[in-house]
Amino acid sequence: MDYEKLADLLFEKDLKSTEYYEKLYSRRNLKEGAIVTRCAPSPTGRIHIGNLYSYFISEAFAHQSGGIFFLRVEDTDKKRAIENGVQSILDDLKEYNFKIDEGPEIGGDYGPYIQSERKDIYRSFAKSLVLKGLAYPCFCSEDVLEEIRFSQERSKKRIGYYGKYARCRNLTLEEIEEKLKNKEDFVIRLKSPGNFENKVILDDLIKGKIEMPENDLDVVILKSDGIPTYHFAHAVDDYLMGTTVVTRGDEWVSSYPIHDQLFKVLGFSLPKFAHIAPLTKKEGENVIRKLSKRKDNEAKISYYSEKGIPDVAVKLYLATIANPDFERWYTENPDKSYSDFKFEFDKMSVGGSLFDVIKLQSISKIYFSRLKAKDLYEEALKYFKKYNNEFASIMEKYDAYTINVLNIERETLRPRKDIDSYSSIYEIISYMYDELFDKEYKGVDIKEFYEIELLKDYITNYYDENDTKDEWFSKIKLLCDKHGFASDNKEFKASPERFKGNISNVCEVIRVMATGRVQSPDLYEILKLLGKKRINDRIGYFEKYLGENK
Repeated sequence: MDYEKLADLLFEKDLKSTEYYEKLYSRRNLKEGAIVTRCAPSPTGRIHIGNLYSYFISEAFAHQSGGIFFLRVEDTDKKRAIENGVQSILDDLKEYNFKIDEGPEIGGDYGPYIQSERKDIYRSFAKSLVLKGLAYPCFCSEDVLEEIRFSQERSKKRIGYYGKYARCRNLTLEEIEEKLKNKEDFVIRLKSPGNFENKVILDDLIKGKIEMPENDLDVVILKSDGIPTYHFAHAVDDYLMGTTVVTRGDEWVSSYPIHDQLFKVLGFSLPKFAHIAPLTKKEGENVIRKLSKRKDNEAKISYYSEKGIPDVAVKLYLATIANPDFERWYTENPDKSYSDFKFEFDKMSVGGSLFDVIKLQSISKIYFSRLKAKDLYEEALKYFKKYNNEFASIMEKYDAYTINVLNIERETLRPRKDIDSYSSIYEIISYMYDELFDKEYKGVDIKEFYEIELLKDYITNYYDENDTKDEWFSKIKLLCDKHGFASDNKEFKASPERFKGNISNVCEVIRVMATGRVQSPDLYEILKLLGKKRINDRIGYFEKYLGENK
């Protein structure tokens, strides 16, 4: 076979040589131990939480090593691409504040960073394989491929294009010329040098050593439109772009023999691989299945935007999935970011990683508890301007007041942990605004010790906005004694029949009157912010409510 003539028949003559690209994309000059990773989404749909997890891992390992994390958009599957798919990817990544060092909008020395703009590069390397006798044109139609598959199934052989089933592997130059003259569609296939009886070993950074049969399939490397397949583009791009660690879902483990072979026939050094276990979900008592973006809301990143769970909180939870010891570290280091933590591949799950929304909310609560009230106000305002403009207007109208409300029990040794999302803030603090307070008493159960006279006496004779917390509490005790409630819990426990209730009951009726809730943050701080006039007004609302519901 005259491979040079074959290459000239299949490829345009003005293609640059592979040597040109090797020189253009010189080896990265990084410090020892620095790794280069990438996120490589396809514009076939919105990014989901599994993608986000993989990208988080890639970024964390690259940057903690002093390396590079770049974005490459893999848009070679034109049939599945959605409208504005590339821009959707870029928008999603911006929303989650990934620190991308190189990419389509950023640039860099290893671009273009969109695969459809690298077509000539792939064709150059495919041509080099043809010149070496390691690739050939295949003219098999879909009907022929289906016939081969049927024959293999009938005779219980392995499915695939290999050996005697690779019908175009041994076409003569004359036969190829004739088919080209007839304008028959063709793809370019790898002429695999592999033997299925041999073994190839994947030394995976997460899963350890995995032994698999060597590839002997003549896989397609260029499709009929001249666009590369994922397998081929991955090998060419990750080599030229200097990727040192490929992080990807473990559904790609079975493809490793193909990738191993492609790197070797192309003469490329092989990167390391880290195959990430899928995120899973518990369904019922015994079923654990893969998280699905079609079935599960929490698989869609829009879920977190709509709920108001910030990108940092989501990443904190992903960090706990990545390395189980992260949660303890984060709890013990309140002044540090997740980027200060040292992640390790060998601590990652080999099997599925259970995705627990309750645990995510718990981590999110810790995150929110560490925010300054002013920062929390500013971020919450952005959220409510998008999802609840009425409340956003109220927050802006009473900006300083709202910051003080959000600061209740915040700057303490044990800050409050009731906020798990921006959306939850409305429910948690709405009672502090007169515009929203008329809704608060609905559903409050009336108890025997809910006495209006006690409340009126309290606001008239005991409450003083200038009291310290100790002075305030001392007056609550005096109020208890005057109205037949135990100011000392020991006395109440010893003789409960002597009292209408205890000091906790008195605090409860004041709390319900002021907030419409049985539970709330620090009552002293709430009353101080409401002020005497508004408390007095709320006693009037409460009296009306009791009258209507007794």
